Amino acid sequence: MNWRIKSLEDILANAEKKSLRRSLGAFQLIMMGVGAIIGTGIFVLTAEAAQKAGPGMMASFVIAGFVCAVAALCYAELASMVPVSGSAYTYSYAVLGEVIAWVVGWALILEYAVAASAVSVGWSNYFVGLVERSFGIDIPDAFTRGPFAGGIVNLPAATIALLVTALLVIGTRESAAVNAFLVIIKVAALTVFVFLALPVVNSANFEPFAPNGFWDSSGVGIAGAAASIFFAYVGFDAVSTAAEETKNPQRNIPLALIGSLAICTVFYLLVAGGVVGSVGAQPVVDTFGRAVSPGSEEFAALCALPTNAQALVCSGEPLAHVLDVIGWKKVSQLIGLAAFLALPSVILMMLFGQTRIFFVMARDGLLPFHEALSKVHPKFGTPYVVTIITGLAVTLFGAFFPVGILADISNSGTLFAFLSVSVGVMVLRVRDPGRHRPFVTPMVWLVGPLALLGCGFLFFSLPPKTQLTFFYWSLVGLVIYALYGYRNSPMARKSG
Repeated sequence: MNWRIKSLEDILANAEKKSLRRSLGAFQLIMMGVGAIIGTGIFVLTAEAAQKAGPGMMASFVIAGFVCAVAALCYAELASMVPVSGSAYTYSYAVLGEVIAWVVGWALILEYAVAASAVSVGWSNYFVGLVERSFGIDIPDAFTRGPFAGGIVNLPAATIALLVTALLVIGTRESAAVNAFLVIIKVAALTVFVFLALPVVNSANFEPFAPNGFWDSSGVGIAGAAASIFFAYVGFDAVSTAAEETKNPQRNIPLALIGSLAICTVFYLLVAGGVVGSVGAQPVVDTFGRAVSPGSEEFAALCALPTNAQALVCSGEPLAHVLDVIGWKKVSQLIGLAAFLALPSVILMMLFGQTRIFFVMARDGLLPFHEALSKVHPKFGTPYVVTIITGLAVTLFGAFFPVGILADISNSGTLFAFLSVSVGVMVLRVRDPGRHRPFVTPMVWLVGPLALLGCGFLFFSLPPKTQLTFFYWSLVGLVIYALYGYRNSPMARKSG
């Protein structure tokens, strides 16, 4: 069987023909990684994790962080060997073949584009809360929520998505500079939160630790929360999509991947401990004492009850809510302001990653109209056509879907991509053991299987509807590949 494996030499040579400008150093990459990771996951989805796991979300953060850590070690080896754009898609093309690469690239659309939409909705929550608290203005829900969340259209989410798209068209270096500034705001806000919340931690708030148990087929429990909170770590792999625009990528890409993940994991555990310990994180339950799934109509009805008005799990801006409850009302507004200012950096990085994946797939001839899609702007040096198309898609998703559903769908694509990378690094160790590896994954025959099993476990801990969405999405992608990519890729012409 011809798997159409594209050699590393061919990938590097093809990248040189239509390459992007190298303008990013190690610091900028680490800031991009932190910018992509710290965002909606910790600022917004903390409440969703609490509804699924209660105080047990502390364990959920550890599980999700561990899976990302072993996946990052696999990513770092492949990224150092193949310093071009494309992330898991490019690595899969070099190791597992064109069909798998296409499915991975198609899955990455779910990771990046849908994640950017989710963060746009998360930003909208903080924007609305900030405006209503600061100016006493009641903004109608019809224009700040999509139809699935009881409104008509989420105009703030659509607006921020369009603004970030415009910034990305202008240039990578300019985007990285804006991102670094926003990351500093974000880290400062989380640091303030930790210093204010940890001193009032009450050990009684950690009981019962796991009110919904460890795992449940409906997606609740510690495992279900880990699968959702995994979104809080998604983004470190966006660093690898910038390889083609990085100075000394063999050194700087692995450094940024592992460094950004380590910084964020420490912050997450401190913030989660502060949230749970200061105000408690018990789920709201129905009349039978069962925790309902966040994002459902039943959950919205329970949160509308006066008895649940102060429940953490019902807040769209949980960190600001915590500080408000423990008496830091003015500071809570500043946390809301920081999230309002900083979350666009995550949208920026998600869109950045998506456009680079699209760009490389188009450059490889696998997408219809690939010549137009792979155009680089003559002035800005950016893949402007795919950036505009992706930005419009993100705008539509953000305008009409709630954050929790979008985050879970994004996670499904991410987990599949991570799984392929963990397989790829082991396959290449066997197939080409003598190739130079600027970064070597330590204990690869332990780390690789752990990444593989961890990603599989989290995928099957997602809600069943999300798993089905991923499989349907993959089928659509395979149909597109069969109708166009299979016959039109350069590998088809080469083998034919």
